[in-house]
Amino acid sequence: MNEIKEVKDYLQSLQSRIIAELEQLDGKQKFKRDSWVRPGGGGGLSCVLSDGAVFEQAGVGFSHVFGDELPASASKTRPELAGRRFQAVGVSLVIHPQNPYVPTTHANLRFFCAGDANDEAAVWWFGGGYDLTPYYAFPEDVQHWHQVARQACDPFGEALYARYKKWCDEYFYLKHRDETRGVGGLFFDDLNEPGFARSFEFLRSVGDSFLPAYRPIVKKRKSHPFGERQREFQLYRRGRYVEFNLLYDRGTLFGLQSGGRTESILMSLPPRVRWAYNWHPEPGSPEERLYTDYLRPRDWLAGVA
Repeated sequence: MNEIKEVKDYLQSLQSRIIAELEQLDGKQKFKRDSWVRPGGGGGLSCVLSDGAVFEQAGVGFSHVFGDELPASASKTRPELAGRRFQAVGVSLVIHPQNPYVPTTHANLRFFCAGDANDEAAVWWFGGGYDLTPYYAFPEDVQHWHQVARQACDPFGEALYARYKKWCDEYFYLKHRDETRGVGGLFFDDLNEPGFARSFEFLRSVGDSFLPAYRPIVKKRKSHPFGERQREFQLYRRGRYVEFNLLYDRGTLFGLQSGGRTESILMSLPPRVRWAYNWHPEPGSPEERLYTDYLRPRDWLAGVA
């Protein structure tokens, strides 16, 4: 599986492009770069921007790790691979904005190889996607987000967007809250059936579409007026993000189970958050509309050509 270098080169380039764009959007702070080495094999580059004009915290991490035994979270759907040597290369990012009218977003693109990387019989697959978590949502923003996601999928089959959109809705779902984490996007995993070249092409299509999906929303909402009420609601809703990442997220579990660097794995968590006992939004309020209109699976592109 010598093609892993191609994937690594692309993901490192994508990390650099996203960092440069986020720095330009923020206009105040730069990313701090932190290289690290994993004792069991491999390492990565964690890049974090803090206390910016637009982004309260943005983390964009690259990792290439390998070892003698595939972690349980990675072999959950492929139990026959448990205990095999592995390589994993990926980029993961989470952006927590200052303004409650700018959504939080998450993206992840990864490649796994189980078995000897030089063995043609090695088992490999791609996975990843991106999702959007608004606090005060705008229908046109959500529609734009999903339009870009659909455009990234369309060259690979008309049914692909609907399939990966549904998978995203189901994956980023908080069972204990009976609500989705946000308004979804794309999620895919175990992708290898089209062959390496076509699968890798799809990964690049998704990766290259992230900035066109997110950038216009940030530009449109970053100067929207807000007050203490909106900020408190944003901090409360960030609690759901923490709950999902620590209870359900397979990427977090993989990082911890594989002996990854804890600081890099948990840089996805928001810098400030609050919980409130048995809190409910006021009936008819903008906060309630997030729950009634957005935190459920929905066809955001119905009627859109």
